[in-house]
Amino acid sequence: MKKYGVNYPRPALALSLLTATVLLVACDGQQPGESQTQAVDVGVTRLSAASMPVTTTLPGRIVAYRTAEVRPQVSGIVLKRFFTQGSDVSAGDVLYQIDPAPYEAALKQAQGSLAQARAQARISHITLSRYQKLLGARYVSRQEYDQASATAQQDDASVVAVQAAVKSAQINLERTKVTAPVSGRIGRSLFTEGTLVQDGQSDALATISQIDRVYLDMTQPSNAFLALRQANASGQVVPGQGKAKVDVLVDGHPQSLHGQLDFSDVTVDETTGAITLRATILNPQHSLLPGMFVKGRVDEGIRPDALLVPQEAVTHTPRGDASVWVVDNQNKAETRQVDVEQALGDNWLVSSGLKAGETVVVSGVQKLRPGVLVKPQPVDTASQANQE
Repeated sequence: MKKYGVNYPRPALALSLLTATVLLVACDGQQPGESQTQAVDVGVTRLSAASMPVTTTLPGRIVAYRTAEVRPQVSGIVLKRFFTQGSDVSAGDVLYQIDPAPYEAALKQAQGSLAQARAQARISHITLSRYQKLLGARYVSRQEYDQASATAQQDDASVVAVQAAVKSAQINLERTKVTAPVSGRIGRSLFTEGTLVQDGQSDALATISQIDRVYLDMTQPSNAFLALRQANASGQVVPGQGKAKVDVLVDGHPQSLHGQLDFSDVTVDETTGAITLRATILNPQHSLLPGMFVKGRVDEGIRPDALLVPQEAVTHTPRGDASVWVVDNQNKAETRQVDVEQALGDNWLVSSGLKAGETVVVSGVQKLRPGVLVKPQPVDTASQANQE
């Protein structure tokens, strides 16, 4: 019996086998690494601990170093004002002249009374001297002598009393010239010539503020104050020698005005929960005026092992949580939660979550996901900040 089948020419069969072999080789012949995830290029920086100053910036208000209200010490009519409002005056400068005529008359009257008292005392002493001689010869009695002695003593006392009255009249006359009690800048005059002023009146004639040095009163939240105390106690922040330095900042720009911290208040304000810190600032050009609102940058001490992380490496969640991308020793990226204390220039001061020697990503973070392989490229963050 005849068998039927398909007979292929031998050349066609060979061509089919060759084509199948090529296709199989093409499928299995991918380049190494094409089936793997390619490494992501990122810019990194290696963290190192360094000793650095720790500062805090606090809101504050300028207060005059010394303030004196100019008040009349005698009553009378103001005849003249000698100062220019808003100018600088020195202690002892004459500011106002009150009508001296009544006080000149009172002084002359007191001087006349003093002359009379001295004359009377002289007569009393002459009489006493005569009685003393006559007493030995028994021409006067002991009683008469004692009476003359008492009269002389009374007249001496009268002289002393009238001398005091003369001195008082002289003082009142001098007080008709109202002088500056302190050196400083005087404000506007609240009384004009021709005004009747009274000794002990409640309204001041003018006010003088000493501003060649001023106080800067700053407020700090009590929890921040306590945190600094704890950091000092634990050694995280080492306080500097002597009083803390304070720099004045006006509208965010540092001025060439410096001072030192004098003290911190001993109580917490019940309304604001803040503590008042006072610093003394040298103000030779009078560029700081009482009542100005400024900021004070206070040196809190030295952090011996501070970790600074570039700000571009830190991301924040809407809740304010901070995190960074860290590259491990296998060049894989992982996210890390960190605690940041404050901004220092272009860096964040990190208190926990990182340690010296670790590598953080500063550029290319948008392409990262946990566990991805990265190709780290060291970045000079200082040069990058300057270029920006």
